[in-house]
Amino acid sequence: MKYPAQPHITLLHGDAATELKNLPDNSVDLIVTSPPYADQRKHIYGGISPDLYVEWFLPLSAELLRVLKPTGTFILNIKERVVNGERHTYVLELILEMRKQGWLWTEEFMWHKKNCYPGKWPNRFRDSWERLLQFNKQRKFNMYQEAVMVEMGDWAKSRLRNLSDTDKVRDESRVGSGFGKKIANWLTRDKAFPTNVLHMATECSNRDHSAAFPEALPEWFIKLFTEPGDTVLDPFMGSATTLRVAKRMQRHAVGIDIQEEYVSRAYADLVEGERQMALLQKREKYVVST
Repeated sequence: MKYPAQPHITLLHGDAATELKNLPDNSVDLIVTSPPYADQRKHIYGGISPDLYVEWFLPLSAELLRVLKPTGTFILNIKERVVNGERHTYVLELILEMRKQGWLWTEEFMWHKKNCYPGKWPNRFRDSWERLLQFNKQRKFNMYQEAVMVEMGDWAKSRLRNLSDTDKVRDESRVGSGFGKKIANWLTRDKAFPTNVLHMATECSNRDHSAAFPEALPEWFIKLFTEPGDTVLDPFMGSATTLRVAKRMQRHAVGIDIQEEYVSRAYADLVEGERQMALLQKREKYVVST
């Protein structure tokens, strides 16, 4: 079911694989989502057995492949669960099957949850990271790396102070990869490109959702892979974190969720809330002008 159309916001209530059929081919620039992990969020989404996860997800990924632009990117936040004392392989199996669908598994980012609370089990320690898998339709896609550059940091003060002869020339890779580095190139720079490890705290106020991720997470990928006016999709929008950030960053936002409560709450927050704010600003302007 589609909620009333609004500028820059599209909200769909229903099963993601079904509702995605309402979107045109090649219409989305970035997909950022965190689907239910295997056997997780049972009270909300029913839970999917690890053994059936790939079969459940593939119809969805086929639709995502259709709606994503050739220059677009799909970021999948997912994590294996432990079954009978060992990590299940459904994430690895899913990657292989998605490649057969036509997806390119371009990169894998790691989200390090820097405020993860302590804990352990008899044969493992507390998880403090999650996968962020990057998929694309082709090798050439939109990527704005300068938008996510970071400060050089204190390491540069000591590392760049006394350069060796090797640092002053291009040092070719010892393994014959064709890559190399010239440390001296960074002497006059105050920013550097980040690594593929994102150090971000988890969302402490869960917005009445069991697995809300922090706004900084979709914001980083929206900066990296889109420009203002582009379209961002979250087919499991939950508390609408991705949509909220996309709207703030002047992107078109499309959200889908099977739980009507989440969709109606997103509508109240992103649409009705904006209308009320606009009316308030108009009223204040009227009072000032009189």
